Amino acid sequence: MTKRISYVLSVLLTAFALAGCGKGIDIAFVTDMGTINDGSFNQGAYEGVVSFTDSTGKTSKVYEPDGATTDAYLKNIKSAVRDGADVVVCPGVLFEEAIYIAQKKYPKVEFILLDGEPHNAAGDDLTIKENTIPVMFSEEQAGFLAGYSAVRDGNTELGFVGGTNQDSIIQFGYGFVQGADYAAIEMGVNVTVKYCYANTFIESDEVKNMTSAWYKGGTQVIFACGGAMGRSVMSAAEENGGKVIGVDIDQSTMSDTVITSAEKMLTNAVYNCLGSYYNGTLKGGEVVEMNAANNGIALEMENSRFDVFSQVEYDAIFSQLASGRIVPYASVAYGNTSDLELMNTEVYYLELNNG
Repeated sequence: MTKRISYVLSVLLTAFALAGCGKGIDIAFVTDMGTINDGSFNQGAYEGVVSFTDSTGKTSKVYEPDGATTDAYLKNIKSAVRDGADVVVCPGVLFEEAIYIAQKKYPKVEFILLDGEPHNAAGDDLTIKENTIPVMFSEEQAGFLAGYSAVRDGNTELGFVGGTNQDSIIQFGYGFVQGADYAAIEMGVNVTVKYCYANTFIESDEVKNMTSAWYKGGTQVIFACGGAMGRSVMSAAEENGGKVIGVDIDQSTMSDTVITSAEKMLTNAVYNCLGSYYNGTLKGGEVVEMNAANNGIALEMENSRFDVFSQVEYDAIFSQLASGRIVPYASVAYGNTSDLELMNTEVYYLELNNG
């Protein structure tokens, strides 16, 4: 009996010693209401984590909250910190309040916040601590490229469906409309855009039914900007001979109806931020801007299904955005495009059930 007790104690002491020597995971990835296989924002960001761990040997773990609330996100962040994470990567504006709290509570942990800036519940304190890196993307530029290419490819009846009217999606939509108008002026044509927020980031029969009606009514291509919600638009396009523009990452593999995607270079942004953190050059406390000038946004061309829009045309319009010769309006004060000055484009702002 004595030998058995001694053996058990020896095993326990060894386990504790190993636990003390190890630190658990290196990188935590906390999803919002989506999953790492949503075919959109979460997936693109997570692929940056995977690429980094594959190339460096660092370890990572995914945390999926049990609700889209600040408390649920903080619970997962707490778990990540307990698991030893050096860095916590959080995708999207839903994390803004959680990161505002966590950056103060865990000053030795680095937070990479994609598409958002930390703020308190009232929105009147926008403090960014030195252990936080907010990464923002110029969605209006990516949306501009999507709208421009759609019209240059011969489409004049367009649609835009956003997940919600949060800032990043408003900017995608505004850029889309402005890009369409820019091309319409160049070509001397008139364009119409049906414009709606679906108030969801998941697949929805309501979204499918609405966009099916749009396609049947003559809409040729819809910019679907809302995570997994885009699958509903793709399904409608498949059944009605329509076309879709994807968002965030290359979504061409999701449906043959996807002619291109307005991309945020999420994978590269996450990979580069992680690399800078681990080599000691990451500067916290300020926003990192990703735009055309630093190749932070793009339009998917390699796997595109355009009829006539060419790489040469794309390179020409992209260079104008990168150089600042074209600067899309990026206000989010209204969200319904009523503040845009358009010449050859008419926008019809619709509620979900009125399409």
